[in-house]
Amino acid sequence: MSDTEKKKNIEGGVFLVLFSVTIPMANWMNGHLGTVCVPNGPCLLPVAPGIMAPSGVLMIGAALVLRDLVQRRLGVEFGIGAILAGALISATLAPASLVLASAAAFLLSEFADFAVYTPLARRRLVLAVLASSSVGLVVDSIVFLWLAFGSLDFLFGQIIGKLWMVLLATPFVAYLRRRDERLGLKPA
Repeated sequence: MSDTEKKKNIEGGVFLVLFSVTIPMANWMNGHLGTVCVPNGPCLLPVAPGIMAPSGVLMIGAALVLRDLVQRRLGVEFGIGAILAGALISATLAPASLVLASAAAFLLSEFADFAVYTPLARRRLVLAVLASSSVGLVVDSIVFLWLAFGSLDFLFGQIIGKLWMVLLATPFVAYLRRRDERLGLKPA
């Protein structure tokens, strides 16, 4: 295995670990971190003027980008494996009342992300990450809120909060693309 391949695999492993950590972090943040914690509900934080969202949305936004990077470094099989493992972790760690909503939202949103990212990734990495994450975060928000609460009250806050994380990750993704070209790293 060449040094380039080793570097690619190590980076893929790091992205996979970070992706896996986002799920328990989102659950923890929802219960412990926010400017307001609703009794028997999530902790909220402002994501735009006058718009609040459960704090865990930040980690879910990051998860969408990290899953794309896992696929770029380790391949489609690892990308799909990460989705399935993430849904299992989500179902395992979610509060009992939210298991179905959490696992279904995670599974559907990550596969929506996968469906958009995969055909675009080889040609336009930054566009692929932005487009796929945007689709994934909307799917995640709608599915989770509807299944968990039968309401879309926090929809705009969820979308905005997740989008912030995607936008914050965009310069890093652009850097990776340029570095990959310079080093001759091809996507898996």
